[in-house]
Amino acid sequence: MTARLVALVSGRGSNMLAIADACDAGRLPARVVRVIANVADAPALEAARTRGIQTVVVPHRAFAGRDAFDAALGDAIAAARPDWVVLAGFMRVLGASLVNRFAGRTLNIHPSLLPAYPGLDTHARALAAGEREHGASVHLVTAELDAGPVILQARVPVLDDDDATTLAARVLSREHDLYVAALARCLTRDKQNGATVAASSRTLEP
Repeated sequence: MTARLVALVSGRGSNMLAIADACDAGRLPARVVRVIANVADAPALEAARTRGIQTVVVPHRAFAGRDAFDAALGDAIAAARPDWVVLAGFMRVLGASLVNRFAGRTLNIHPSLLPAYPGLDTHARALAAGEREHGASVHLVTAELDAGPVILQARVPVLDDDDATTLAARVLSREHDLYVAALARCLTRDKQNGATVAASSRTLEP
């Protein structure tokens, strides 16, 4: 069975495109059926349209508060009947009601080795702390920010001459394959178990 994926984006959507490429190449038994952005000028929208993927904009600024935005976003997701929701550079925090609506079926990629450095500015924070290793994590989304069970991680070295920009680029170079591998793991477990994935921490070495 081909799994239906909905991707949430706010910017370029490079991880969404990597997932779509993997689907097209047969590396994932899935297809991206809808891309949803919270800003109308997100470059990912045009990239999705050129691939024939349906796009929807749910502009967060059009709503009086987060609850109203989350309700509208949830409806836009549900209308596509997704098996999985993938956050791909989506720069809004999801409220508990929305998370619970798709509980156990929402993935996010975060640019740190969780549980270290949840939230923003992860690369600068890792450098300031003197870390010698950094990376990215794919995890299930829960109501607590960046605290859900980790599916897979990728590690990269921190070099002596790194700044936040160079470190971010090194991490991003691992993110695309990491996200595809984590999603493949989830889909395989779906097929084997016929149930929500039971996540366990694993690491992909550099």
